[in-house]
Amino acid sequence: MYLTKEVKAGIFKKHGGEEKNTGSTEGQIALFTHRINHLTGHLKKNHKDYNTERSLVRLVGKRRSLLDYLKKKDIVKYRELIKELNIRK
Repeated sequence: MYLTKEVKAGIFKKHGGEEKNTGSTEGQIALFTHRINHLTGHLKKNHKDYNTERSLVRLVGKRRSLLDYLKKKDIVKYRELIKELNIRK
């Protein structure tokens, strides 16, 4: 499995402040980015996997919504997170 408890805890510790802060916007965006990168790699090998493609599009939309929320809430954190995760607008 690509997303173990340790990996998930590490993502939230790095971006959410602490491991148990799973509801933070920054942590959620980082987790979505990790999942998007994994699904993108999967689709490069399996280009006819349309269910995964649909899931990827939905996940990108969720991340976009959270990024828009973070941008309205705190533009400085938004810019730092975009730079750190290498997300393009």
